[in-house]
Amino acid sequence: MRRFGDRPDGEKIRNLDSMHYIMPLVFPNRCDNEAFMTLNIELDKIEKFIEEQNKGKSEEEKYTLFGILIAALIKVVHKRPQLNRFIANKNIYQRNHVSAAFIVKKSLSDYSEETMARIVGEKEDTLESIKDQVNYQIKKCRTESDETTDAMNFIQKLPLKGLIGLLARWADKRGLMPQSVIATDPYQCTVVLTNLGSIGLNVGYHHLMNWGTNSIFVVVGQKKYVPIYDRNGNVKMKKVLPLSFTVDERISDGYYFGKSLRLLKRLCENPELLMDKFVDEDD
Repeated sequence: MRRFGDRPDGEKIRNLDSMHYIMPLVFPNRCDNEAFMTLNIELDKIEKFIEEQNKGKSEEEKYTLFGILIAALIKVVHKRPQLNRFIANKNIYQRNHVSAAFIVKKSLSDYSEETMARIVGEKEDTLESIKDQVNYQIKKCRTESDETTDAMNFIQKLPLKGLIGLLARWADKRGLMPQSVIATDPYQCTVVLTNLGSIGLNVGYHHLMNWGTNSIFVVVGQKKYVPIYDRNGNVKMKKVLPLSFTVDERISDGYYFGKSLRLLKRLCENPELLMDKFVDEDD
């Protein structure tokens, strides 16, 4: 039941410890509270899994590395709910859905438009159901006009842009933006991703936004070989997918983030675990 102080997109957390209560008061801006982390995902098992699963499938049905990453992120957020917090108007909220947004370029050319895709992941979703959503969104963004771009094109034609921006920021801060805007704005999502590896670029830092409610930004880099050491100190070159994460450090602590990244790595490197609705609580 919604109580006073809650927002349409999240429930105000009322049982915070003193540190997490005070941090938004003295550090109110998201971009001033960024923590940056990196992670390498080993690709041996993933590439074999994708090759086996894609036998006999059409292009629209195929599994992709990017789709596996999104499915793993959604599963981790459901299991680690502090990742789905956001701070607005100096309060901490628990988001009431798990969502992911990612950039889609209509074609690989200098003048091609970029559009935003957005999916919502339920706790019962599997790798297959997330894969279908991701593939559908990518196809839709490349062949149709997306709602986010349409909304921005409409706003561009309005007069008094300074006043519009002022009112929008005021409403966004207080959770008063129309649901139609929240539903299409990528920066109202749990996690935003950009796949730089798909255009041949390396992983790097990307800032968060003070606009919206997004607390996690993920950059996917280009596949590469790196030396991996085993427990005995022996080294072997392995192909990895480098990832970087920019997070709002106010929503949780380093131990929680670290444990979450270890779970993400495990799920990505063992994608068969994502074929089921649930992952064991001990993972």
